[in-house]
Amino acid sequence: MFSKVFLLHLAIFSTFPALASSIEQVPANEDGAIQQIVRMTEESVRTESKNGAAHRDAHPKANGCVQAKFSVLHKLPEEVQVGIFKGFLDYPAWIRYSNGSGKVQDDSVGDARGMAIKLMGVKSSESGTQDFVMINHPVFFVRNAADYVDFQKALSEDNIFKYFFPGLNPFNFRLHELGIANDIRRKEVVNPLDTQYWSTTPYRNGDKAMKFSVRSCSATSTFRETSSPNFLRENMSKQLDQGDACFDFMVQLRKHPMKMPIEDPTVEWSEEDSPFIPVAKITIPRQKFDSPNQVSFCENLSFTPWHTIPEHQPLGGINRVRKTVYDTVSRVRHELNVEPRREPTGF
Repeated sequence: MFSKVFLLHLAIFSTFPALASSIEQVPANEDGAIQQIVRMTEESVRTESKNGAAHRDAHPKANGCVQAKFSVLHKLPEEVQVGIFKGFLDYPAWIRYSNGSGKVQDDSVGDARGMAIKLMGVKSSESGTQDFVMINHPVFFVRNAADYVDFQKALSEDNIFKYFFPGLNPFNFRLHELGIANDIRRKEVVNPLDTQYWSTTPYRNGDKAMKFSVRSCSATSTFRETSSPNFLRENMSKQLDQGDACFDFMVQLRKHPMKMPIEDPTVEWSEEDSPFIPVAKITIPRQKFDSPNQVSFCENLSFTPWHTIPEHQPLGGINRVRKTVYDTVSRVRHELNVEPRREPTGF
């Protein structure tokens, strides 16, 4: 017997017939590339686990995992009133802040900073949740699955420059991607609660495509000490010990197919062509988030763009890579740590 959620998914997909197939351009060799990435990533997670617990292959260092409320705004423009952004609802949420490198290192080392949001109580989602994953930069430095294979190989050889300079032929140099990676590394972040984050990749918003971003709406924190190797966690902890924090959640609709590609997350969608529209407010109440139980609970959470309702289906090659890779890493990590893999339903 089909579940009610499955039947609801069929009804929703029939409402938006073929957005993904009409705007996504899937390379012929993509499935093979994704399987290569999966094999290399799984091998990396299993190898690293021999030194202790199994961790995420990316973003393993958490700077904090906090309870929050995601409140959809009233009187939104009709064109964005889709899926989660329709109905003026409040959702309880877990939010995980992290460092991007696969190596756990001092916060003073230049790195991407991540923010992953997990909404709970989402009725039309198979997982019961809706995840939004972001980093503190509007674009990514890997274009597609084929390039991701080279990136993963370079990581496995501990020679990241090989990804940007794969040989002696300058026509094969990835200078644009190198510029993005350097921009990410140079960004100074002293408190995760003061930072703007972007999806980098596109998603459905009903029969349209979008990217999304969050921007702090709190006063700039006075907790900005940088001498500790874990100053990001410590500054966030001190701020939330004193009061609440908030973010505006915004969406950017795709207006120009040529200037706003689906399959190339190294290209920024211009805000001049399509400004971000605030659709929700995230409130992070005053709290302590460093208890051993909460740290352990959050370590066992899995975030993926594919914890989603159909109206916000991930789009593009990098998101198609994520679908299989993120699920594999989560499965292997929980298997090695002998932990159940399940989605949260509350605090």
